[in-house]
Amino acid sequence: MYQRTLQQTIHTISESFPVLMLTGPRQVGKTTLLEMCSEGTRTYVTLDDLEARSLAQRDPALFLQTWQPPVTIDEIQYAPQLFSAIKIIVDRDKRNGLFWLTGSQKFHLMRGITESLAGRVAIVDLLGLSQAELGGRAAASRPFLPTTHWIAHARQTAQAQPKHLKDIYQRIWLGSYPRLLEQGARVRDLFCRSYVQTYLERDVQDVLKVSDQMAFHRFLGAVAARTGQLLNYASLARDVEVDNKTVKSWLSILETSGLVYLLQPYHRNLTKRLVKTPKLYFLDTGLAAYLTKWPDADSLEAGSMSGAILETWLFAEILKSYWHNGREANLFFYRDTDQREVDLLIEAGDTLYPVEFKKTASPSQNVARQFTALDKLGKTIGPGAVICFVERDTPLSEAVTAIPASYL
Repeated sequence: MYQRTLQQTIHTISESFPVLMLTGPRQVGKTTLLEMCSEGTRTYVTLDDLEARSLAQRDPALFLQTWQPPVTIDEIQYAPQLFSAIKIIVDRDKRNGLFWLTGSQKFHLMRGITESLAGRVAIVDLLGLSQAELGGRAAASRPFLPTTHWIAHARQTAQAQPKHLKDIYQRIWLGSYPRLLEQGARVRDLFCRSYVQTYLERDVQDVLKVSDQMAFHRFLGAVAARTGQLLNYASLARDVEVDNKTVKSWLSILETSGLVYLLQPYHRNLTKRLVKTPKLYFLDTGLAAYLTKWPDADSLEAGSMSGAILETWLFAEILKSYWHNGREANLFFYRDTDQREVDLLIEAGDTLYPVEFKKTASPSQNVARQFTALDKLGKTIGPGAVICFVERDTPLSEAVTAIPASYL
């Protein structure tokens, strides 16, 4: 069982809020994480159990008498009727740590939370296992910033991580779902096929009532094939043979389910020439590789998606470094109509930290010049980074450092 970076954050939140909500895609380990944190001190009930779900929907007050706090309620999106009943208990009891809730359908959850539990609930997001968690560095993980302090910390803690291209692509191809990683590559196709079928039947079907399941399967593959690219709704709709409205509806479900992330372009009012289209990232690279039919890690590394899938994996690792520490991720990208691009901007306070992702072990010192395009934004530009396959961190200029992918 892997230790998770969020464990300490969950204890801190539980001491400060009466309700904790843990969201994330199915199979990323939400229930296991809360079980590890509770250490047997909490009642547990899942609304995947149809009898428990029926009682929660029919008589929320009786349900909460049957499973009294402190309690963990799994998959609470199936009974939004519980939110009002939880509010009554929380307002009466005044203790923290009463309710731990999980949900894998954030689109169902947020309305009930904002209406009933505003100010009483802390919401944290969990994704699949990060590289730090897989390498036994869960407690040492820090939100990524390319500062000298972060780099020095990573240099000390990342010694055992995969450093070589083939090892990292094997990790990319396999993905980050805990159950799959425990069972190994031999069950990868079976796991992914079952995951897609279950997700379609249990989650998307519940919300969207998809009538053409084959079109939705084509849609999943088309989205995975576009990871790391600017999002073009018209092109996506054309490939899937549905209209733009349907594509936007389906994509919003994938986004709120934590399966994809839309990275927004950074812009300020004084800069009018920036492209406003978001970039699309499919957050589990193993599932993306399965949907795009790459049979093994070697073919993925040598194929047409090699650079995009690497960028996706590196971006997801940075996102996890924030979310798994209970922190908001202020992440953007930069691209203007002069075709000047920066893969990632991390905003911290009034400072922007530029980051490039490169599939190289010999990054060019010219990368620093790309970052000068940011000068017009009127913000402080902090140290920059090129995340790549160098053996150890190496200065490329006074303000830019090449950082090994193994440091994440």
